[in-house]
Amino acid sequence: MKTLAEHLTDYARYHRDQRNIATHAVGIPMIVVGTQALLARIGVGPVNAAVGATLLATRYYRALDPDYGRVMTWALGATAALGSAIAAMPLPVWAAASSTLFIGGWAIQLLGHKFEGKKPAFLDDLGNLLIGPLFLAAEAAFAVGLSPELRAEVERVAGPTHWGRVTETAVAA
Repeated sequence: MKTLAEHLTDYARYHRDQRNIATHAVGIPMIVVGTQALLARIGVGPVNAAVGATLLATRYYRALDPDYGRVMTWALGATAALGSAIAAMPLPVWAAASSTLFIGGWAIQLLGHKFEGKKPAFLDDLGNLLIGPLFLAAEAAFAVGLSPELRAEVERVAGPTHWGRVTETAVAA
């Protein structure tokens, strides 16, 4: 299994533009909640596919890194609760809310990749669908000064983040 640093570095290669990262900070949670709201309709009460998927994902995150695994367990637990609350709504409200979150989240992320000028990472590796939420947790940690060694490793390989594309004109100015 790849290390946390390897996963984040691979994912970061597709996400260096701060505008792309910002769209992901909105889009990924929308997709996660939308997916969990859709999955929560499969099953009975608190025993549903959203809870099962959350348990499997958090097990993976904890195996990858115990500290980030705890953060992801908390975050996915919260989004699973929100998704389950949406799933408990009347059918038309549930269908509209969950599909709007899911489709809207993807639209926002695709806008970010237009800024970045690169395709989404999951097109090269479907496993990156699990790494996206973890990447957001790491970016939040980096923003407040946590995990400096991990941040340094990611930036050493993937490069630093930036606002907009660096062009020869901008460099010359």
